[in-house]
Amino acid sequence: MTPVRWLLACALLTAGPMWSAETPHESLLVLSKGDHTVAIVDASTLKVIAKAPVGEDPHEVVASSDGRSAYVSNYGGGAYNTLTLIDLIGQKRVKTIDLGPLHGPHGLAFMGGKAWFTAEAAKAIGSYDPAADRVDWILGTGQDGTHMIFVTPGMDRVYTTNIGSATVSVMEKSSRTAGGRTRTDWEQTVIPVGTRAEGFDVTPDGRELWAANAGDGTVSVIDLAAKKVTGTLQADVRGANRLKFTPDGKLVFISSLGGKGITILDAATRKQVKRIDMPKGASGIEMQPDGSRPFVACTGHNFVAVIDLKSLEITGRIDAGRNRMGWRGRCGGRGLRGCEPLLKNTQLPVEVITATMAPLLTRDYPGRRYCRNVG
Repeated sequence: MTPVRWLLACALLTAGPMWSAETPHESLLVLSKGDHTVAIVDASTLKVIAKAPVGEDPHEVVASSDGRSAYVSNYGGGAYNTLTLIDLIGQKRVKTIDLGPLHGPHGLAFMGGKAWFTAEAAKAIGSYDPAADRVDWILGTGQDGTHMIFVTPGMDRVYTTNIGSATVSVMEKSSRTAGGRTRTDWEQTVIPVGTRAEGFDVTPDGRELWAANAGDGTVSVIDLAAKKVTGTLQADVRGANRLKFTPDGKLVFISSLGGKGITILDAATRKQVKRIDMPKGASGIEMQPDGSRPFVACTGHNFVAVIDLKSLEITGRIDAGRNRMGWRGRCGGRGLRGCEPLLKNTQLPVEVITATMAPLLTRDYPGRRYCRNVG
């Protein structure tokens, strides 16, 4: 089978048959909170060609590095404790993964052959090993509302935003020696940021983490080497849901569910360059891998906005249903918020970029309680 390019999203309601045509070479994967399905959309026509069930209250999606599978978090504000495994080649649900006491899975990443996830109600993060079919690692954060996750390519650092505690956690792998034996350990640094910090991204050079604070409308800039906030931007993005850098790191897009629409900042000057009005709110954001266009889910308006990065104007829209909460995933050769970078392997059957609460595109790689933000 030739490689498939995916664009993933979530919170979409669509109609039509559950199964249909073969997956085209370039496809869009849409996760629907309302229908509890993942829809495969032809990227050229933007028509739904197939759908698969994903379980109750799906919130985030991440694709495996080989592009054969996708994992969906079933959140339920902490009521559920499952991930749903989807066969992207067969276009079908495979099974439900029971996470045991790890309730409230939300943020997802795929790195090192494993699906990493937040467990908000358990105040923890973990990883699921599909080869062993078990959760093989758990680390408590001790923070309220551990929501979004980012795993570095070396898997030696993990970042999370913790909505209820208004913090960002930096988890670093370390080693300890006792009784002549060395074991792997993890050390956590908890960094206070603004209220209801949720959407975040890491700069393309890996030096900074920018977190959008929905409660006070600011953006906290964290020096990841020093592990401290070095700046707080008065960005006026109250209700912020997601934050995303362009692949070149020059611009920052911030979506808001609080009526602020889409705010665009210059990363160097840290000043606003434009605001695109979306009175009913915007949520997920993802960049096209070639850096030409961001896609922003405009939830209340029931479409996905396609923005030209040169003019910063909306040049198209994807009318894919109502209550689109957004998209999210890996793309452009680096991790998107909470996701690992795409792996270059054109021998694999599917090229995928993950999403949920934000649109994502794949390129030449296969690859709450605090529910105010419903993301």
